[in-house]
Amino acid sequence: MFLSDYGEKKRVADILKQLERSYPNANTALHYKNEFELLVAVILSAQCTDKQVNKVTEKLFKKYRTPEDFAKLSPEELAVEIKGCGLYRSKAFYIVQTARELVNKHHSRVPDNRTELESLPGVGRKTANVVLSVAFGQAAMPVDTHVHRVAGRLGLASGKNPLETEKELIAKIPPPLRKDFHHRLITLGREICTARKPHCSNCPLLSLCPGNKTT
Repeated sequence: MFLSDYGEKKRVADILKQLERSYPNANTALHYKNEFELLVAVILSAQCTDKQVNKVTEKLFKKYRTPEDFAKLSPEELAVEIKGCGLYRSKAFYIVQTARELVNKHHSRVPDNRTELESLPGVGRKTANVVLSVAFGQAAMPVDTHVHRVAGRLGLASGKNPLETEKELIAKIPPPLRKDFHHRLITLGREICTARKPHCSNCPLLSLCPGNKTT
């Protein structure tokens, strides 16, 4: 029992070290200048690539910069501006409503706690985790499709949904390392451990992965 526990702890530590060596500068691909812009970008990123979000926000944030700017818009007006993102109509509604709540209830500041963040329209657990981690440096563990998939393949989590995976990763990844781990696992998932056909022979974690497809 103790040997088994020790072995798994060492494997997790080795995974963390190898990810650091392979992706030392991994960070969010979303472009933003402040907490509010990050929040808007993360809402837009649902079912949309970060590259496409950046194309949209490059123009968007030149026209509208603050919660007050967005709060003055109608959802229909914002929808035209973000049409390049999927689900743009519902996202426009949520962003406008969130901006209005920030102005009216939070002095135009993005909250730095989960309860208040998740009370905002369109802000679920993953979005809140990203903002808490990236904007405020808190030890949150955002789990998107890449993290959920790669963590499962690496045997770091067996959860059937992102919340279960998040809980398992929190139990294994030390708080100071969670932010970097999140970004590094996303990078691995995008470049190598892809959804349809993982490129296992090129993976820096091949020797540590029970789910590799090289055989």
